[in-house]
Amino acid sequence: MRIIRDYQFVNQDDRGASAAIGNFDGVHLGHQSVIDLARKAGNDAPLGIVTFEPHPREFFAPDAPPFRLTSSDTRAHRLEKLGVERLYELPFNATLSGLTPEEFARDVIAEGLGLSHVVIGADFCFGKGRAGNAEDLKRFGDEMGFGVTIAPLVKGGDVQVSSTAIRSALSDGRPRDAAAMLGHWHRIDGPVIGGDQRGRDLGFPTANMSIDGLHPPKFGVYAVLVDVLEGPHQGSYKGAASVGVRPMFGVNKANIETFLFDFSGDLYGTPLSIALVDFLRPEWKFDGLDALIAQIDADCAQCRDILDGL
Repeated sequence: MRIIRDYQFVNQDDRGASAAIGNFDGVHLGHQSVIDLARKAGNDAPLGIVTFEPHPREFFAPDAPPFRLTSSDTRAHRLEKLGVERLYELPFNATLSGLTPEEFARDVIAEGLGLSHVVIGADFCFGKGRAGNAEDLKRFGDEMGFGVTIAPLVKGGDVQVSSTAIRSALSDGRPRDAAAMLGHWHRIDGPVIGGDQRGRDLGFPTANMSIDGLHPPKFGVYAVLVDVLEGPHQGSYKGAASVGVRPMFGVNKANIETFLFDFSGDLYGTPLSIALVDFLRPEWKFDGLDALIAQIDADCAQCRDILDGL
């Protein structure tokens, strides 16, 4: 997969794609259905995605609480797994956000990226002030020479599949409901960073990772699946993770700490992918270390039972 980050300077080989347009936060089932339509509409054209970085919501409200389900790297990795060949990751800035709907259709889609076909969701809005809608883009496509398919909204049971609904499930400690809408486990990806090594002192060494910029799931303990993505320990493992601020040890920045079962080795700096499977309990402050260790033992035993049953 090639990543193109400027619509004004696009190689001829990267033009002519059939592309889905959107933010693709989480790459959930609704997104995947849009991508499948772009694949079918393109015939032999390269399969593309047009997305934006930063997310428009981050651009317009930089001080708002973190909301993203995936970082740009995680999103790109998941899109590549789905067979995307061209990722047009356009910088969302004052210039792009100031384009009228017609200018966006002409300058970005038709002339800039040279797309042959685009697929959008039925609720798609574009251009300055979100003034353009799906029907407007269809009209511009007829005028400017690119095809447009409007994808229906996808439902998971009685719930419309959306990034908002997935965030709600994660906030409530319902990772399996989130996974049902995502089509895969919700994952937190990133490198292992240094911590206070309290887990090691307690007999449960953990791999610590930042959750900065991501929508935080409900704080507490989870049964998790762990992929070590690189290095001598590369592979898949099971484990228990704690997401939160570690109230037993004062005021701390929120992160995720993962104990890998049946593992021994150094993971500092190694990229991991942590899949949240089940929520066990919220964070608690214990009366002492003995009570904490006993609870960690019980948590790990419960996590093993859950994960062995998958």
